[in-house]
Amino acid sequence: MSTSSDSSHSLTVLEHFGTDPGSLLANVYIPPNFAKNGPLVVVLHGSTQSAESYNTGSGWSMLAEEYGVALLFPGQKRSNNVSGGFNWFKTGDSRRDGGEALSIRQMIARVTEDYTIDPSRVFVTGLSSGGAMTSVMLATYPEIFAGGAIIAGLPYRSADSLTQALFRMKGYGGPSDRKLGALVREASAFTGPWPTISVWHGGRDQTVDSSNAASIIRQWQKIHGVDGQPTREESVDNVLRRVWCDAAGRDVMEEYIIEGMAHGTPISAGGDEGLGEEGKYMLEVGISSTRTIARFWGLAH
Repeated sequence: MSTSSDSSHSLTVLEHFGTDPGSLLANVYIPPNFAKNGPLVVVLHGSTQSAESYNTGSGWSMLAEEYGVALLFPGQKRSNNVSGGFNWFKTGDSRRDGGEALSIRQMIARVTEDYTIDPSRVFVTGLSSGGAMTSVMLATYPEIFAGGAIIAGLPYRSADSLTQALFRMKGYGGPSDRKLGALVREASAFTGPWPTISVWHGGRDQTVDSSNAASIIRQWQKIHGVDGQPTREESVDNVLRRVWCDAAGRDVMEEYIIEGMAHGTPISAGGDEGLGEEGKYMLEVGISSTRTIARFWGLAH
């Protein structure tokens, strides 16, 4: 293993994590206070980004150091995708036991073994193509994850080609609600309990239309059996949070649509609880998606 930068939150290259059929990169951040049987968060960058730039912007390693959370950052190579995004729309990369999805699964297995991760506390999040790849991972390996957070992403299997992907990103077409749920159910033999789902999107996103957030919600409503309107609505840092609870009263889905926000990850860099740095696709809007998602997952308070 080798260190990729000199900062106190530098990432470490993870090598030899399996057959790696998707030919991906991998980095980890294990904070000094990480304890055996601690949690793991898998963080998927967006197009034109790297693991390092997404970590700097989102502040995940800062939060990890606060709460003793291990981090895994899968990374794309330009040789796989010219924009550096994950191939969430390609058949070979979006199915269980193949391509990029399997590469990420192999990374998780390696990190879980190397650092004695609690297998019941593995989570995944990502932005844009990384958000769409988060949808892929949650659908294809639901037994691995306790929860997932999809930021400016798209539903699982909403597209099966680049042309379809570009149309879906603009909000055109896509599977019916019935088909959306079936696509997740057909992606594995899993029957539950399913990962919790957190959905984030900018109301003025012109790269991935916010209608995709609604489609993700409808896809997972079918899986969690929480159709219809949210169980409750509340304000978090002046942003509307919509929550769906299961029959036991557990929060299983949440949605944040940030009005006026463009395409990117919501951050709040200032103040005592500030995380990350403003930058391209890292948007200062007064709410930290990183901290808020970690609270939803029970990793922060």
